[in-house]
Amino acid sequence: MKTRPSRTRERPSRHSHAERGNEEAPDIVTNSIGMKFKLIKAGKFQMGSKNGYDWEKPVHWVKITKDFYMGIYQVTVGQYKKYVDEKGGYFDPDYNKQGDNAAVTAVSWEDAQGFISWLNEKEGGSHYRLPTEAQWEYSARAGTTTEYSFGDDSSLLGDYAWYWDNREGTYAHIVGQKKPNPWGLYDMHGNVYEWVADIYSSYSDRIYSDPTGPSTGSYRVNRGGGWYFAPTTRRTPATTSSVFVC
Repeated sequence: MKTRPSRTRERPSRHSHAERGNEEAPDIVTNSIGMKFKLIKAGKFQMGSKNGYDWEKPVHWVKITKDFYMGIYQVTVGQYKKYVDEKGGYFDPDYNKQGDNAAVTAVSWEDAQGFISWLNEKEGGSHYRLPTEAQWEYSARAGTTTEYSFGDDSSLLGDYAWYWDNREGTYAHIVGQKKPNPWGLYDMHGNVYEWVADIYSSYSDRIYSDPTGPSTGSYRVNRGGGWYFAPTTRRTPATTSSVFVC
């Protein structure tokens, strides 16, 4: 699946993720700070890329055995600032100048965890977390097997993503301005890179069920694409200590 490359300085934040309970689940839910989540049904898919970098190989089957919710939009500046105002998390105004509806940047993996802990405290329970890498790619592919969720024609990328060729300015863009993928999720192919829960590890060709990555390691994984990169494919490990500084 085509994503986009990151660099060692890039550290994004995206939608956190809420699991469903045993009750009949609505298709879309909205929480108390306006985050919208889409129900993603369980299923299986082929993860990885035959045409990508070595760390995207081999392509392997993954089973997602439980329904879950994925954020429809990337976490916005306005949503993240609510956490900062209440809990004092890190926020850099120099990299977030597009207003409250833009995707938030300059968020470390640790601050993403702080934001999620605050959400769980605010909403009650322990429903929120980052998606696993497998859940992220499953959601991004949205049932497709092509290079992009909209097909194999890279000339259409500008309809679905912000990247180097169509970026506007030097900051992240307002979320949801491009077309969604087939499951109604926006900006999966590009705006800011997105943290996932996993520590980086290589793939194998065995069948996985609900993989979560190793319990220890030196790198966290981010997925998706940034507005200031070219549309190449890459699965990227990202160090946990740095902050996203575009």
